Amino acid sequence: MKDWIIFKNEDFIAINKPSGLLSIPDRMGKDISLKAMLQETFGHVYTVHRLDKDTSGLIIFAFNEAAHKHFSQQFEARLTEKIYQGLVIGTPVNHEGSIDARIAENTVRKGLMMIHSRGKDSLTDYKLLEDFGIYSWMQFRIHTGRTHQIRVHMKEIGNPIVCDELYGDGKPVLLSSFKSKFKLSKNELEERPILGRLALHAFQLKLNGMDGQKIELEAPLPKDLRATLRQLEKRKKK
Repeated sequence: MKDWIIFKNEDFIAINKPSGLLSIPDRMGKDISLKAMLQETFGHVYTVHRLDKDTSGLIIFAFNEAAHKHFSQQFEARLTEKIYQGLVIGTPVNHEGSIDARIAENTVRKGLMMIHSRGKDSLTDYKLLEDFGIYSWMQFRIHTGRTHQIRVHMKEIGNPIVCDELYGDGKPVLLSSFKSKFKLSKNELEERPILGRLALHAFQLKLNGMDGQKIELEAPLPKDLRATLRQLEKRKKK
């Protein structure tokens, strides 16, 4: 876990969370969570905000009650700047824009969210960073913090996040799908995906510290996302 630490002081810790790890314990309490791991090392920590289990990237936890109140209030008052990056299917019609669509819980399928007029106000800004044709590398700024917000909003405009099992096709990225001369290595019976998890990463966080000074944090992209982007860039240059 030492390699995941982005920033740490006496008030809070910022972690580059891997995909597939819960931020905090779920109701079942069976799977390990980042919070539990931190508490084993640092003692009691306070939850400030959360990331989806399958989303990687920047998340902070407070070390004391004062810091917990300070940072939680910033998130609630929408004074933090939260930037995500991700790979989506296809290319958005508009390369830059905002999605202002209310999000509510799906009453039929538990754990799923949906666009609905009875939902909570939800605002996402998006911008195309690079168009690869079959996929696009995007940047998102969320002004609200609804469950699955980016995933639901990108589905709404017809460009779901890659490998999204809930709101997209859930298909992994295979090198053979866009590399014409792809060959399996001799020891492999079947192709392993170059990316097999939700292609969404919490990239930057801007907030005010306890002393009022601006803190800007950034979580480097994980290896799987970097490798996928490298291969897509190679394909684009051909």
